[in-house]
Amino acid sequence: MPEDPGGAPLADHSGPAPLAEPSGLAPLAEGPGRARLRVTVWNEHRHERADRKVAEIYPDGIHTVLAAAVAEHLGAAALVRTATLDEPEHGLTEEALQDTDVLTWWGHIAHEEVDDDVVARVHRHVLGGMGLVALHSAHHAKIFRALMGTTANLRWRSAGDSELIWTVDPAHPVARGVPQPVRIPSDEMYGEYFDVPAPEELVFISSFSGGEVFRSGCGWRRGHGRVFYFRSGDQDYPVYHQAEVRRIIANAVAWAAPPDSERHLPAVFEAERP
Repeated sequence: MPEDPGGAPLADHSGPAPLAEPSGLAPLAEGPGRARLRVTVWNEHRHERADRKVAEIYPDGIHTVLAAAVAEHLGAAALVRTATLDEPEHGLTEEALQDTDVLTWWGHIAHEEVDDDVVARVHRHVLGGMGLVALHSAHHAKIFRALMGTTANLRWRSAGDSELIWTVDPAHPVARGVPQPVRIPSDEMYGEYFDVPAPEELVFISSFSGGEVFRSGCGWRRGHGRVFYFRSGDQDYPVYHQAEVRRIIANAVAWAAPPDSERHLPAVFEAERP
């Protein structure tokens, strides 16, 4: 019998069916609020409380700025909540994830503090259809590495490099309304080689004042879920206050949204001869 990514046997099915904890996912809640895109903005929320410079840029936390960016562009079509590392179960309980269509993730210095059981839970929800938008140093988040199946290692330099974000797929929904190029005056540099599977959808590449380039806007499908990685946004720079960046993140959230309310793992079943 085949196994799921966490090692538990998957039951045979005659077709897709909703799954229940612990082996699967319940259907998303029905009701008047279902028409709105339910977004959870997750942040480890450590730099802002420990570093005065970061606190001056993001006094209420990176998550509040990101949540405002999503709400600003998606408006009444989205219902946005935030969650942080120090909340019980990191704010990512089974009930919270059942009530989330798209999860955004920002982490940096506390990747190893994220509980493996929570990572497995988020992983299962993504395979079942929940969208994930990983931001900047979330390339080393446990959940991103689990979904990629690689180290997600890269080159980096924090020296205030300027960045140009070039759109290489202008027809892609994440590029909608984004100028060409986006100019970021100062940010941490990421450079190739970026150890991830070849993006199924490459939307942006970045070039830096030091000469490096980077695949900075990448999309994948994992199971029934969509995953988008966007590079820009080190905590030491006010990048998430920049209008074009806020637009990209909101676009990525909209792109990652599941198409319907049913959430289930891809099924395995014996097919009848036609």
